[in-house]
Amino acid sequence: MNKKDEISHRPKGTFASRFRQQASLQMILLLGLLFLAVFSYVPMVGIIISFKEYKLSTGLMGFFTSEWVGFKWFIEFFTSPMCFKVVRNTLVLSLLKLAIAFPAPILFALLLNEIHSSKFKRLVQTASYLPHFISWIIVSGLCFTMFSSVNGLLNELLLKWGWIDGPLTILTDGKQYWGLAIGTEVWKETGWNAIIFIAAIAGIDSALYEAAQIDGANRLQRIIHVTLPGIKGTIVIMFILALGGLVNGNLDQAMMLGNNLNRDYSEIINSYVLTIGLRQFRFDYAAAVGMMQSVISVALVFSTNALSRRTTGAALY
Repeated sequence: MNKKDEISHRPKGTFASRFRQQASLQMILLLGLLFLAVFSYVPMVGIIISFKEYKLSTGLMGFFTSEWVGFKWFIEFFTSPMCFKVVRNTLVLSLLKLAIAFPAPILFALLLNEIHSSKFKRLVQTASYLPHFISWIIVSGLCFTMFSSVNGLLNELLLKWGWIDGPLTILTDGKQYWGLAIGTEVWKETGWNAIIFIAAIAGIDSALYEAAQIDGANRLQRIIHVTLPGIKGTIVIMFILALGGLVNGNLDQAMMLGNNLNRDYSEIINSYVLTIGLRQFRFDYAAAVGMMQSVISVALVFSTNALSRRTTGAALY
């Protein structure tokens, strides 16, 4: 029986019956696809205004009727005095997070795996997840309470103990903003980001640990020779995704912890696009900067994935 005859002899209504059986799962999938289409693909139409002289008064039709100006807005951004600052801040913050905030959940998952008490382990896991669900507005309020130069808890204690002569200006000193941003990122996201590494460690065959222990391997040696190789693929994939978002930055953090006094160090590409687009109504210019950012992110994902496949054999695709 050839393939054509096999297809013709399949029972009718098979797809419909399977769809009815999986209706609840299919609806979840369709909702996800709908969300992706509405918020990711439909807005791509607006990319066209990054090459045009767009006026808000022209409405949606202006996307197609506005004058074509080519790379005018891209050139303006690269020649503007803000270009160096926002690109520097975005890259420095992202690289610092990649160097500090990315390994933190891996280290946390490794340490958590060494805890034998299941009750204490669950308690630590639950406590580590909680900061993720705190909004950056609340985090900024906590930072103000802790680090404010006027009645801030940290300054009050240090002044009382005589460790400093004057209050620390952590929230307003631009040179200290990068440390504040990295510290709050690690505190807020380490526990949540560790979930995937904890799950990967749970999938490692326990017989490997038993064999290593019989061979005389101590805890550190078991981590190096069993645990880390077992989660290497997960680490590589997460690193590729993190590197793809290298130029994205954390908009919520920049908006909540940034202010006019530290703006030279807190302004990133995302917040700059938001400021230009919504405050100055320069949607064409903002679209050009945002498009440039997206193109760089995609290029980083593809290049990192190719490099990872060649060096480690693990990749996204």
